This record gives sequence, C-alpha cells and structure tokens, in this order.
Amino acid sequence: MKLFSKEQIYEGDKLTTERQNISSTDLMERAGTQIFNWIHMRMQGAQVPVHVFCGIGNNGGDGLVLARHLIQHGYNVFTYIVNYSDKRSKDFLINYDRIKEVTKEWPVMLTSDNDFPEIHPDDIIVDAVFGIGLNRPPADWVQGIFQKFKASKAFTLAIDIPSGLYTDKPVENEGAVVYAGFTLSFQSPKLVFFLPETAKYTIQWEVLDIGIDREYLAKTETEAELISKFEVLPLYKPRDKFAHKGDFGHALILGGSYGKIGAVNLASRAALSSGSGLVTAYIPKCGYHSIQASIPEVMVITDAEEENISKIEFDITPTVIGIGVGLGTTKTTATAFEAFLKTNKTPLVIDADGINLLSKNKDLLSLLPEMTVLTPHPKELERLIGEWSDDFDKLNKVKAFSKQYNLIVLIKGANSITVFQDKLYINTTGNPGMATAGSGDVLTGIITGLISQGYEALTATIFGVYLHGKSADISLEDYGYQSLIASHIIETIGEAYIDLFKKPEQPSEQSQDEGNK
Repeated sequence: MKLFSKEQIYEGDKLTTERQNISSTDLMERAGTQIFNWIHMRMQGAQVPVHVFCGIGNNGGDGLVLARHLIQHGYNVFTYIVNYSDKRSKDFLINYDRIKEVTKEWPVMLTSDNDFPEIHPDDIIVDAVFGIGLNRPPADWVQGIFQKFKASKAFTLAIDIPSGLYTDKPVENEGAVVYAGFTLSFQSPKLVFFLPETAKYTIQWEVLDIGIDREYLAKTETEAELISKFEVLPLYKPRDKFAHKGDFGHALILGGSYGKIGAVNLASRAALSSGSGLVTAYIPKCGYHSIQASIPEVMVITDAEEENISKIEFDITPTVIGIGVGLGTTKTTATAFEAFLKTNKTPLVIDADGINLLSKNKDLLSLLPEMTVLTPHPKELERLIGEWSDDFDKLNKVKAFSKQYNLIVLIKGANSITVFQDKLYINTTGNPGMATAGSGDVLTGIITGLISQGYEALTATIFGVYLHGKSADISLEDYGYQSLIASHIIETIGEAYIDLFKKPEQPSEQSQDEGNK
C-alpha cells in the first residue's frame, strides 16, 4: 500500500473533484459519511455520549458532517468548535450551516480550555480539530484541551490524523498532540503511524476509502510503501516440479567466535528453512562439532584458528554470503574481514559484527558490492551513520547513506523499514516477542537464503523481513511474548510461506496493531 505525502493527498483531492465533476464540499460529505458508516456499524444506535470536537478548517468540516449524520440517526451527540482562529475554510462554513438545520443544539464554541465540557471515561471523543495541514504548534489553550482529552480517559477516535501530529516533521511538545485510541485515515495511512517517536499517538488505525481518483492513486509514485501479504504475495517465486537443489543456490554463512557459534547455527538453519538449496557455515574450529551435530543438513568449513576467524579462504563458489553473525571484532578478525572485502565479488548480507567492523573503518564501505544488504539494530546503525536528532533525521541520513554507497539498509524495529535510495518499505508483521537473542541472526539467514534462490537483493530484504515477522506472529500463538525464542521463528517459516496462499487481507482494512496480536 502506498503512503501518500500531504502534498500528494492535496493533489489527489484536487484531481478527484475535477475528474469526477464534484465540489470539494461533496468530497468532504463523502469523507464524513464514511466516518459515520464506520462508527454506525460498530455502535448500532448505542446511546453512549459522543463528543465531536471540530476545528475550523477542513478537518473540522469532516467532523461537522459526521456530527450531522450522528444526530440524524438518533445518537447522543455533543458538538464543539475549537475556535483557535478567525479564519474558516469554505467547506467548514457550509457544513456549519448544515448542522444547524438538523438540530436546535448548535455547536458549542470553545475559546479556552476552561470551556472544556464534562466527559466521562465511558464516553467517546472524536478528534476533528487539526488535519494533515498543521505546520506549527497549537495555541497553549488548545494544547490544554488535548491534555484534557487524555485525562478524561474516554476512548478517542481521531479523524485522518491525531490533532497536533505533523506528517513530515517531529513533534516539538508531546502535550500538544492528541493521544488517539484509533485513527481513521483517509485513503492511506500516514508515515508517522510507523515511526518509533510518533507511532504512540495512535494505538490502532484503519484506512477509509473516500473515492480518490483511481488513476491518480495507481500512477503516483510515493516515497514510502506499506508491506503486507497483499504486497508480498506477487514477489513469491513458485518452484518447478523438476527443480533440484542446485536451482536454489548455495548460501555461505560466515561468522562465529568462541561462545558465539549459536549465531551461525541460527542463521544457517534460517537460510535452509527459507529455501536455500545448499548452505555452508564458515566458522572457527571451536564450532565444528556443534554445527555438524546440530544441523546435519549444513556443510562446514573451519578457519585455521580455534576461537576466531583469522583468514577467510574457501574453495566453494557461493551464490551469496551472509557475514557478521557472532563474528567478533578482534584485530585478527578485522584484518581478515578487510582482506576478504578487497577481493570479494559475491553478493553480501552483512549483520552484527560485520557492521561494527565497517563502522570502525568506514573506508571499507567503498569495497562492498552494489546492493549489499546491511541489517543493523539501532545502536549498530548509529555507529554506521552517526547520531540523529529524530526519526525524520534518521531516515534522511539512512537514505543519503544508501545513495552514497548504493546499498540496502534495513532499519530494524517494531515496523522495520527497508531503505534503498529514496524509497522506504515499511513492514507490518512481527511482535514484541521478537525482542530476544538471536532474532536478528535468523533474519540474516532468511534474507541470505532468499538471495541464494535468485531473489534480487531488495526483493529478498522486503520479503525476508515480512516472513521473519510473520513466522514470529505464528509462533506467538503457542509461546506468547516472553517465551518466544529465535529457534521458534525458524520452526514456523514454513507456515509463514503457506500463509501467503490463504486469503490476503484487504489493504484498506489494515491496522497498525495487526502485528501485535
């Protein structure tokens, strides 16, 4: 699913009114009616007090349309105008007049947070104060109203975006943003729903289709895309009946050190389970027996040294090399790593200590093959690109880094983001149980295994991150958050593949917490 910028949304609204020969007021009516339909389907006439807080722009106009429909269907509605400016949008004024035609209880004007009404925890608040056009912090008294939303403990439903939240820059003051239990977002979710610093402002979200011009939606390129089963299924490569192991490549997992052979074990098993035809582990001698005994399907090459990698030499021709898991950063290993990069032409997936070694000697970055995949966790990413001031700064730095070296960078997190050049691919699978030792090693193995089978590096990363999260979601049903371990994720990779062919979810009905089951 594409994530449109606010500028693209404005353009889509404009083209829709032109091509469908409707007014902006008609489009607002359509949006407000969709919100009402969503609420009506769930409330079924229940007389829970609904408090609709409207701004004086188009988001407020959407709120007025909603309030009018709720009134006409007999709901217990209270409507308020957060009167933060003398300027009103044309469509707000039209809908302000329309709501006065259906009720004697005109909207209450609020000019101070002292005007805030009595709201109980069992009530519902609808936030229609600010939309995506907000470009500066709200007035102090408006912030006070938002804080009273939260203090009321009432369920808060935001229209399009929680008020006070920007679409394209960080929040300056947490008290200036509405904390929504649910957000109904028009046509596509917003990037800020998936970033660590701003995702907390809406617990769940859902997309409402308001009929924006289909050709515009299909042809417009966006910076970010949301990756779910709907997007991943077309990436899958079916296997031919007469295929053999040689058709699916040879993955080399290179890493390990004394006490950290388990990382290679996990990555190797994951590469096999994701479909690599052959897998070889390149490890120090101390890991030979443990790998051979625990994974009979994996071949093993050992370094000359007992406890660390000292020289990387092998007589096989791998399709792809996953390097770095459990590798260590000793001087001997660092020298071997540099010498390897100077001669290597094989596609790479680099994780963990491989990334740490690159961070210590950034001149090595120029030696990496194009489309190398880097899979850092947050601290490893910081060592690689430097500190960032906020999530937007982080994304900009990663994009610049990706363009400079023509690399793929995976920003791991609750919604892992694959970055290549200026494009962002945001994953929707996964859960907090994945915050466990070895989970990243499994991901390295999955991506390496996919590249081994012939998937392009970018496709393998997007697909691999999805499979990794989906496998963990499936395992969660048996183990829960606390007891989920990395090996469980490997055990359900096959089920994650099978799940691809179950009925895909509809992209317009995805929710932020679809991975937090």
